[in-house]
Amino acid sequence: MRIILFLCLLPSFIFSQDINTLFKEKGEIYFSFKYKNRNQLNKLSKIISLDHKIKKDSAFAYANKKEFAEFLNLDIKYNIINHNQTYKQTKSSNWDYYPTYSEYVDMMENFADSFPNICKLHRLGILNSGREILIVQISNNVGTKENEPSFLYTSSMHGDELTGYVLMLRLIDDILNNYSTNNYVTNLVDNIDIWINPLANPDGTFAGGNNTVFGATRSNANNIDLNRNYPDPQDGLHPDGNSWQPETMIFMGLADTVNFNLASNLHTGSVVANYPWDTWSNIPADLNWWEHVCNEYSDTCQLNGNQNYFTDFDNGITNGFDWYEVDGGRQDYSNYFNHSREFTLELSNSKTPNPNSLPYYWNANFSSFYNFIQQSLYGLRGIVTDSITGQPLKAFVEVINHDVDSSQIFSSLPIGNYHRYIYQGNYQIKFSKNGYHNKTINVSILNNSTSNYDIQLVPINFVGIEEKANNKNIYKFTDILGRNKNVSNKKNQMIFRKSDDNKIKKTIILK
Repeated sequence: MRIILFLCLLPSFIFSQDINTLFKEKGEIYFSFKYKNRNQLNKLSKIISLDHKIKKDSAFAYANKKEFAEFLNLDIKYNIINHNQTYKQTKSSNWDYYPTYSEYVDMMENFADSFPNICKLHRLGILNSGREILIVQISNNVGTKENEPSFLYTSSMHGDELTGYVLMLRLIDDILNNYSTNNYVTNLVDNIDIWINPLANPDGTFAGGNNTVFGATRSNANNIDLNRNYPDPQDGLHPDGNSWQPETMIFMGLADTVNFNLASNLHTGSVVANYPWDTWSNIPADLNWWEHVCNEYSDTCQLNGNQNYFTDFDNGITNGFDWYEVDGGRQDYSNYFNHSREFTLELSNSKTPNPNSLPYYWNANFSSFYNFIQQSLYGLRGIVTDSITGQPLKAFVEVINHDVDSSQIFSSLPIGNYHRYIYQGNYQIKFSKNGYHNKTINVSILNNSTSNYDIQLVPINFVGIEEKANNKNIYKFTDILGRNKNVSNKKNQMIFRKSDDNKIKKTIILK
C-alpha cells in the first residue's frame, strides 16, 4: 500500500522539481508548442501569453510559473527556447544604442529642462523597484487645456520589445529640435497635445540590472504580462485572473485624466499595424477608417524602408483577432472603455534588434510616426456648449446607424471639444446629454481633412422671466439664475405662459 502511494506521489514530485528548475533564474519562460486548430489556440491564449510567431501548426508563447503549470496539465508537447540576445554596444550620439535606466531618466529630464516652453515631464508613478513611469507632454501651451486633440505614443509595455524605446526617445528629440524651424512640426505642436512614453515597463526592460537591457523580460517585476492585464470588453475586469498591476493602474489613471483621442502602442516581434479588435471577431464600426490609417502608416514605411519592410500579412496591416486572440490587451481597453482610437504597431521582427540597426528603423518609420500624429487634426471636430450659458458640456456623440461596440465618443471638459475620426462619407451625428434636447446634424467628411461643427444643446424646460421688450424682435429677460440675456424671436421659438405673480415666463427652444 505504501509503495502504491509513493508511486502516485512521484509524478507530482518530479513535476514540481522540473518546474522549479525551469523558473530558478527567471520568472518567465519562452517556449514553442504544437496546436491542432484555431479554436484550441484561442483557448490557450487565455492561459499563456501567445507570441506573434503563429505558424500553421505551431506557436510560441511566454508563461510565468503559475501559467506554465496550467499549460502542462493539458499534456501538450513543448520546447523551451533560450531567446536572450546580447550585443556589444557603447553610448553614442547616433541613436544606435539602448540607454541604461539612468541615461533614460536623464534624457527625459533634459528634454523638459531644455525646452520648458513646449515640453513638460510628468512622473506618473514610482514602482516598488524605485524605477519610474515617465512621460513627456509636448504643446505650444504645455500644461494648459486647449481646444486640441490629445495624442499618445507609448512603447515597450513588454520589457524585451525595445525598438520603440529608442525610436520614441528620438522622436521626442526630433520634435523639440524642429519646433519653430520646421513649419510641419511647428503646426503639429501648436495644434495637438502630444504625449510620448518611451518605456512603459522599466522593470521588465531592466530586469538584468539598470545598466543593461539584456536579460530583459516580457513581463513586469511580478511576472505578469501587462498586455493581458487590462479590463476586457468580453472577458471582464480581470481577464488574466490577476489584480491590476501598478503599471496598468498608472496608465488607466492617465487615460482617465487626459482623454486621449488618438494613440498607438508600440511593440516588436513582428512588422505590422494591428487594428481592433483583439478579443473578439466583431468587425469594428470604423473598419474602413482603420484600414485607411494603417495602410497610410504601412505604405510610408514601405517607401522609406527596404523592399520587404511592412509587407507581411495584408500588405503590412492586420485585424488583431484574425491574427490571434488577445484578452486583456491595452488596445481593446482604450477603444472600448475610453472611446479612444488606438492601434498596435509592431516595428521589428527581432524583439531587441542589434542596436546598430536602430537608425534604419528610425529612417523607415519617422515619417509614418508624424503622419499618424497629424491624423489627430482630421475628421469631425468642434465644441459642445450650453445654448443659454455658453458653458462647455460633456456630451455623447453618436454616428446614427453606424456606431457599435462602444465606438461612440464624448466631448471632453473643460473645453467641451470632441474629435470623431471616421472614413469619408455622409453621416448623421447625434449629440445628447441628460437635461438637454438632442441635436442631430448631417455632415460630409473627406479623408485627411477637417470638418468643424460647433454644437449648442438646449436645456430642457429652460425658463426665463421677461423684463422689457426693446423692439418686436429682441426680448430682454432674466433667467432663473438671475443672468441677463437677450433673445431674438427670429432665431428662436418662444413659448409664453403666465406665472402666479402675473409676470410672463417663456421657455426658449433653439430651432
